[in-house]
Amino acid sequence: MKRLYPLLFISVLIYWGCEDSNDEDTTPPTVTITSPVGGSTVSVIVSISCISSDNEGVEKVELWVDGVSTDIIDNTEPYSLEWNTLTYDDGSYGITVRSYDTSGNTTDSELITLVVYKTVELWGEYYSVENTTELNLQNSSLSGSIPPEIGNLTNLTYLSLRYNQLTGSIPPEIGNLTNLTDLVLWGNQLTGSIPSEIGNLTNLTSLGLSNNELTGEIPPEIGNLTNLTYLYLFDNQLTGSIPPEIGSLTNLTYLFLENNQLTGEIPESICDLSIDLVGNDYLGLDYFNITNNQLCPPYPSCIEDYVGYQDTSDCD
Repeated sequence: MKRLYPLLFISVLIYWGCEDSNDEDTTPPTVTITSPVGGSTVSVIVSISCISSDNEGVEKVELWVDGVSTDIIDNTEPYSLEWNTLTYDDGSYGITVRSYDTSGNTTDSELITLVVYKTVELWGEYYSVENTTELNLQNSSLSGSIPPEIGNLTNLTYLSLRYNQLTGSIPPEIGNLTNLTDLVLWGNQLTGSIPSEIGNLTNLTSLGLSNNELTGEIPPEIGNLTNLTYLYLFDNQLTGSIPPEIGSLTNLTYLFLENNQLTGEIPESICDLSIDLVGNDYLGLDYFNITNNQLCPPYPSCIEDYVGYQDTSDCD
């Protein structure tokens, strides 16, 4: 009988080893949505925050809407999932967050309901993303900066914010308004440079940025605006040269660049424009004015009689 003891001992070790190898993690993670609060009305981009923990570790959390995965995930704390409601119709949606632990266990949060109403808040007023096609807020005593959320009103064709007290820079999100035909921001105290994203607005026929405090160069992307007929950039603090891409604006009939700090030579491509320099006056308004800059001769022959006063003290 003594000879059986070693075999019994080995059998116990094998049993224990097998039992350890089958000791898999079956404990699911926990997950709770912390914001927004259920029943909230949301619009545009919504940040859905949650907390999740697990005895072994959380691999990721995933957003589900009405029982369907959105493929929106986050795998680092603090967990936040950005839900773009612009791709959904207005209405109520059931929101859950699914948490995955490192062993493949999952848990869904308690369902909350969010009400999608696609609006944008601008200066205390709400505007429908879908139905707002014109926004005329001129002479409305607006102050502060232009909210970047204005770029979500993608159906806008007309935007006028002139004659207010707006400050700060023009947000690059303005380049999202690709249906715009008229952009009028003059008569404010806007600073900074003209964003290159302005070149996305290829349907523009009128661009008015005059009477501000804009600095920097005229972006070459302005040459993308081939439907422009009116370009008003006067009474700013623009520097650098006139970009040769301006010659691409073959539909342009009004060009106003006066009272800036533009330097260098005027590009020959300016002669490709359709401006009527012969009449040069319509109802008391010039068609073309680039006076009071620092533009250097020689001037293109097509406009040499119309450049007006230029400070040429720094010209070679």
